Amino acid sequence: MELRQLKYFVRTAETLNFSEAARSLYITQSTLSQQIKTLEDELGSPLFIRDSHNVTLTECGERMLPLAKQTLMDAENCKSQIRDLQEIVTGTLNIGATFSFSPILKETIKKFTAEYPGVRLNITNRSMEELMEMLRRREVDFVLAFKPNVPYDDVIESYVLFEDRLSVIMRKGHPLAECSSLGVDDLKKHRLAIPAKGLQARNMIDKYFNFVDAGFNVSLEVNGVYSLLDVVENSNLLTILSDATIRDRHALKAIALDVPDNEMQGCVHILKNTYQKRSAEVFVKMLRESLALMELSGKWA
Repeated sequence: MELRQLKYFVRTAETLNFSEAARSLYITQSTLSQQIKTLEDELGSPLFIRDSHNVTLTECGERMLPLAKQTLMDAENCKSQIRDLQEIVTGTLNIGATFSFSPILKETIKKFTAEYPGVRLNITNRSMEELMEMLRRREVDFVLAFKPNVPYDDVIESYVLFEDRLSVIMRKGHPLAECSSLGVDDLKKHRLAIPAKGLQARNMIDKYFNFVDAGFNVSLEVNGVYSLLDVVENSNLLTILSDATIRDRHALKAIALDVPDNEMQGCVHILKNTYQKRSAEVFVKMLRESLALMELSGKWA
């Protein structure tokens, strides 16, 4: 039994589609089928039930799946620990971050790359859902994102880095810029540019009201935070995002959104019971000690 065969089995079990699994593994479907058949022959039992339309797991396959996942995770942990011992100041650190986190990472990235020039940083900006899936597949070492409204499964644990809130974002010259807070009725009187579904701010906003049914004047819906802020900075449109989003946007202002339970927690998310790279621990420690996080922590104290 080879780790490669277990990897092929797990991917096929997750997709229940040999063609899709082969594409994601960058191998031919015939190679995948042969390796699965070899594994089944060694185990003495079929792992999949195949017909012309569907692929399903056998009872043996269902029992095998969590064991195979744990074996692959243990093997990866072993490799990571040995690499860390050999490459204290080299290697690669893969970080997943939602778009809202980007402004508060600049200081830490600059400091980390200066102190550890041999470590390559790969930073991926995606939606929270996409990043959590990448974390499960170990394509990133950790994820920086706000705590989700609904907890993720028990393989992911979250540690709070800072507290934040949703705010109404506008250019500093906007007629509402001197307000201390704004409620839902205030927003209905103005044109809005809103984050698209899938972005964390939108997930949070959707707890409070439905833009379509509640009488809001939505002029624009954007799936990129940077583009959304550019529009707001150069118009009288309002948007709703976390305060952290506009940290380096000096032409913008954040006004408190007056809705109940308006709290967001910025977190680092990791896989449970897995080895954490020393470079990851150093990066998160630097982030905790950064001026950006200290300012955010003091803002809501």
